[in-house]
Amino acid sequence: MLKGVNRQVVEVAETGSDYFEKALFFVNPKYYGMTDGKLRERAQSLMGSAGAPPRVRNIKKRSKVRVAIEIAASAAAGAILTLITSSIL
Repeated sequence: MLKGVNRQVVEVAETGSDYFEKALFFVNPKYYGMTDGKLRERAQSLMGSAGAPPRVRNIKKRSKVRVAIEIAASAAAGAILTLITSSIL
């Protein structure tokens, strides 16, 4: 989401990367006076040093049996707590 309308943005459509199609750079207000060519040149050099995105960790998938055991254990614990509290009252 962009806030405000007075933002200068440099769009790099050809990143030279298999991973990224397009990049947007939001220019710091103190550099608004720089020429478009200089800003694009700086953006291209940053894209060249970007490299590959970080690898996503695989979240360990739980087996259906384990999930069923966890649900059964939770239900049993709830039943035991209900029994204990109802016998006390």
